[in-house]
Amino acid sequence: MANIPIWDDNPGPINGATPFGYYDTDIEFQGDGPKVAKWCCKRIGYPIVDIELQSGSFYAVFEEAVTEYSAQVNQFNIRENMLNFQGASTASSFTGREISDNMGRLITLAESYGTEAGSGGDVTWYSGSLNVTSSLQDYNLDQWATNNNITGSIEIKRIFHSRTPAVVRYWDPYAGQGLGTDQMLGEFGWQGMGVGVNYLLTPVYADMLRVQEIEFSDMVRKSPYSFELINNRLRLFPVPTTNYKMSFQYIIKSQRANPLKSAPGVISDISNVPYERMTYSYINTPGRQWIKKYTLALSKELLGAVRSKYGSIPIPNAEVTLEGDALRQEATTEKEALLTELKETLEAVSRKNQLEMKKEEAEYMQEILYRVPYPIYVK
Repeated sequence: MANIPIWDDNPGPINGATPFGYYDTDIEFQGDGPKVAKWCCKRIGYPIVDIELQSGSFYAVFEEAVTEYSAQVNQFNIRENMLNFQGASTASSFTGREISDNMGRLITLAESYGTEAGSGGDVTWYSGSLNVTSSLQDYNLDQWATNNNITGSIEIKRIFHSRTPAVVRYWDPYAGQGLGTDQMLGEFGWQGMGVGVNYLLTPVYADMLRVQEIEFSDMVRKSPYSFELINNRLRLFPVPTTNYKMSFQYIIKSQRANPLKSAPGVISDISNVPYERMTYSYINTPGRQWIKKYTLALSKELLGAVRSKYGSIPIPNAEVTLEGDALRQEATTEKEALLTELKETLEAVSRKNQLEMKKEEAEYMQEILYRVPYPIYVK
């Protein structure tokens, strides 16, 4: 039978004995490593029973436990703050730093709505102009784009086709009192009274009434200025009677459909959020206690795997059966319980739960204070 290595209760230095060496240079990690190894052996049964592991095995699972704790905390932080992370640079590390809440990502998500509403957004609106010809009512704006060497399909967002504003068509409220203004004032019975340059101001509602009157007159008594736009085919109403230039705004559809709005080197998903492994010295006592327990569970799992391989050890006139499968099952149960405990602890301190707790605390405090008798002051 092969010579099975047995724990001799004399662990060597941990520096250089771990598989990856993530924390080997950490002074507190170097000090805790041998202590954790001895503690795990005694919890498993040493010196009453032999432990078929060496110090390098305990150091490997100790390093794994610290890394698992770091990974669980970092995953929670990523999940908690992902909306604040997306679009930020990947150049800086977030490990051990407070993350401030911000509206940046929400505004970015809303920019696509701003593009369609014409109130902002991340798609450029271009300006163009069309030569309108007398008696020609229909125009192909796709053909206009081709003639102007525009690559890609366009979408018209706004067309400037309307009458001159009504207020311009009857008077200038900031000009001096001329003949036209005086005639207008006479219709309201205000002869001799001026506008913004004389001793009496014309009421603003008078301007509004006159503007409405002109606009309603145009709408009811004349052919209204309008247009019909279907598949970038433009039809103008009424039929143009003169040649003029009409302006419009448009976007290039491929720019709106392009999902790559940001430059390279920014956070896109959970895979490139710059969280690094924690520094062991910065982990507090509750965190280190979880790491010790998880190291013990991993040690049991490893010892169970070793004992399952050998199965039994022959002794004079008999043999000893090793409980490898039982150890592995016990280790699996302990690992699951520890991970569940850590996840529940992290969830309990999430931003949402903290706000809910503050809300309940404020409500309870208000209820308590409500029952305090009000003092009566006699002056």
